[in-house]
Order: sequence, then structure tokens, then C-alpha cells
Amino acid sequence: MSTDENGRIRSWTLTPSTPRYSPPAGAVDAHCHVFGPMARFPFSPKAKYLPQDAGPDALFALREKLGFARSVIVQASCHGTDNAATLNGIAVSGGTCRGVAVVDPAISDADLDMLHAGGIRGVRFNFLKRLVDDAPMDKFLDIAKRIERLGWHVVVYFEADSLDEMRPFLAAIPVPIVIDHMGRPDVTQGREGADMSAFRTLLDGRTDIWTKVTCPDRLDPAGAPYADFVKAVRPLVADYQDRVLWGTDWPHPNMETRIPDDGGLVEVIPQIAPTAALQHKLLVANPMRLYWPEED
Repeated sequence: MSTDENGRIRSWTLTPSTPRYSPPAGAVDAHCHVFGPMARFPFSPKAKYLPQDAGPDALFALREKLGFARSVIVQASCHGTDNAATLNGIAVSGGTCRGVAVVDPAISDADLDMLHAGGIRGVRFNFLKRLVDDAPMDKFLDIAKRIERLGWHVVVYFEADSLDEMRPFLAAIPVPIVIDHMGRPDVTQGREGADMSAFRTLLDGRTDIWTKVTCPDRLDPAGAPYADFVKAVRPLVADYQDRVLWGTDWPHPNMETRIPDDGGLVEVIPQIAPTAALQHKLLVANPMRLYWPEED
């Protein structure tokens, strides 16, 4: 773990490896974040963690090293509902980034329009109690209804043991849904385990629920090379190949005690998507359809 003199934490490696696997042309990292820089974009006073700066320049340098062409910047919880850092990352990307915002339930339609003009294409609802203090389902549903006119989707983050209580809420959302990190299943249970089976039931219930097959570093307790993650997730990619996305999760919030190698995460891609056709769907066709539909 790296903590500077001000107590700010670094959760990413400064020396990522260069992966042997080369993503297809136009590949999209569909789940990453930016932190600050704090001097320009202060963190929320409610933030549960205080990271070191990880701005767009660092994100784009890593993207190039890993062989990706585009990014989807997801608003990090440390910035609360002030999306300025995310919007800045999109603005300086030369059209190669889109974003997912976190918004105050009282946000105006004019401010939603401003976010859309800035490249936002979805809104995130976080239900991890260790990261957020309040997750009002009724107000979130109101937001979901209000973004329908913009063609946005909803990104939902929860843990596997919350899935049953989440089902009525998810069923009521009137726009496409993307589930972060497959709802954090216990991948050691395998494909037929209770967590993955319950998640498959969720996907089977609506054809417009997508998921990010991401974060082996978070989900596989054995660590690299993430064998349990691969065994559990590869069948999911095959069975729901038109509704899966992939991302680095850089700069890996709250992973300061188990900092992953980003190059090693990329090496997992051909293991969970073993054919060129699956890799193209996972990394190009699917994220382009969701975030750059005008180019699809």
C-alpha cells in the first residue's frame, strides 16, 4: 500500500506489465475512473476514501499501453455527485471517452441535458453500504424515469447477498440496466453455484440487462491468474455474449492492499472470451452499441 504524507492512498501500480494479448482494433475499456486532480476537482466531504490523483493523462497512458482505443469513465464515489472530474476526462479525450454519472435525486432536467452534452450516457446507483450512506430506491426510480428521454441506461452496483431484495427495484427500472461486476458473486462456487445461478436468473428475466464481466482481482480470493474467476465467468460470456462489457476498473478504488497488475487483468480477456468473435463483441461491438450508438 502506498500512502503519501497527506494520508492519500494509491490503489494502482506504477509499473503495469505490457500484456501479451492484443485487444482488437477499437477496443473499449468500459469501466474505469478518474480521481481529481484534487487541486482542481476536490473530493466529496462524504468520501469513504481519499485517493492520490489519477487523472486523465495517467488513464490515457495506461490505455495506450494496454492496447485500448476508448474508455468509459464511471463516476467514482469519492467525487460524490459532482461529476466535474469525469466530465473533464471526457472533454480532454478527443471524443474517445464517454461517461456514467452519479447524480443528486434533485438534479434538474437542464443539468441532465448538460451532462448529456458532456458525454454522459448513463447514471450509476451504488448500493454498497461501505461506500455510500444513502441509496433511496424510490428517488433512484424517479431518476431512471427521467433519463429515459435521453436514451441513457442505469448502472447498478450491489453485492450478491443483496440480489433478492434488489429484484423488485430492478424490475421497475424502465431503461436498460448494466450490473457492475456481475453483482459481485462468489466465483469460487463455480458456474453452478448459488450466486452465479441467481445472477443468470436475473439476466434471463430481462433481455435489456447487461453486465460487466470485470474485477477478477476483487472477486477471486486466490488472486492471479484468477482461475476460479475464469471458470465461473467464461460460460456467462458465451451464453450472454451480446450483453457483456469489460473494463480495467483502474485505478482500482479500495484495492490498495491488493493492487492488481493491469496487464495481468488484460490477459484474462482471452480466457473468458476465447474466440476472436467473442472478444470483438465484448470489447468493441457491445460497448459501442451502448455508448457510441451513433457510430454503431
